[in-house]
Amino acid sequence: MSEKNENKFIAIAGNIGAGKSSLTELLAKRFNWKPYYESVDDNPYLADFYEDMRRWSFNLQVYFLSSRFRHQKVLMTKEESFIQDRTIYEDVEIFAKNLYQMGLMSERDYKNYSSLFHEMTFYLKPPDLLIYLRAQVPTLVKQIQSRGREYETTIRIDYLEGLNKLYENWISRYPHQKLIIETDDLDFVNSQEDLGKVISLVEQRLFGLFS
Repeated sequence: MSEKNENKFIAIAGNIGAGKSSLTELLAKRFNWKPYYESVDDNPYLADFYEDMRRWSFNLQVYFLSSRFRHQKVLMTKEESFIQDRTIYEDVEIFAKNLYQMGLMSERDYKNYSSLFHEMTFYLKPPDLLIYLRAQVPTLVKQIQSRGREYETTIRIDYLEGLNKLYENWISRYPHQKLIIETDDLDFVNSQEDLGKVISLVEQRLFGLFS
């Protein structure tokens, strides 16, 4: 069996508004991968969190962590290739750590959360390819505004900046196969040419196609 036909686990990482869900959908269609999306609309804490981050930070992060762990356990049992919108690693490396550094999560809660994360991830398989969508804050703000989610209107610029710094630190240390895509000058949703560039990069990294 060729490598191209083997089951693959692909994950897309990136800041809020980087285009993860859109690219997940587009790549799923292109490669016939099963898409799995981050649970947002049914998250019972998200709106409260953006109104009062300090009060709801721990609750929100535990919800994301347990939800992603549960979903990934199920995915690991499936005999199919799939692509995941956001990874479990981002929960502790980016979002919880940022809340802690901003003083919006206590040290006690952060240590408890980190311990829980490390226990969970011991049992999980890393993606065959992690795609990181790198975007500067102005790009993120523009795309957040364009999708018009009411609860995201209160997101602070310094919050996005803090996340970006942590993403850069994390992706530099990520030990498995990865692909970094610069998205500030790409519009893979509306431009077939730009989407083609992304698809070519994914094929090169995942299947070793350099033609």
